[in-house]
Amino acid sequence: MTTQPLLTGSELFKLIPQRAPIVMVDTFFRADDECADTGLHVESSNIFCRDGELCEPGVIEHIAQSAAAFAGYKPYTLGEEPKLGFIGEVKKCKIVRLPRVGEFMHTQLKIVGEAAGITLIAAEVYVDEETIATCQMKIFIQA
Repeated sequence: MTTQPLLTGSELFKLIPQRAPIVMVDTFFRADDECADTGLHVESSNIFCRDGELCEPGVIEHIAQSAAAFAGYKPYTLGEEPKLGFIGEVKKCKIVRLPRVGEFMHTQLKIVGEAAGITLIAAEVYVDEETIATCQMKIFIQA
């Protein structure tokens, strides 16, 4: 796991178009052509928190915004604005447990394939060394 972040907090707005109250990534660790690592500190003020946990739609939105940050990183390095992205499909989604307030989610993304402007990513979400969620997601980035 990468521990030194490249971007944190409001710096992430250079990579993603989302703004409060629906910002679900607060740490961007790294990216290369095929993989990226992101994170989120789960706070009680999060719009997706219920009863001390981040609910399922919050976990999925975190993965989607992690993918958006991944897609936005290359344009960022070129001095361009992030582009709007859309979830085309979520499949093979398994949430083992919900992250609790105070925990840090670390997400690893890998590009599985790309075709016709659609990127298929595989995501694994961890709290410490425990895998709490996995899924595949098709993402369409608007040109």
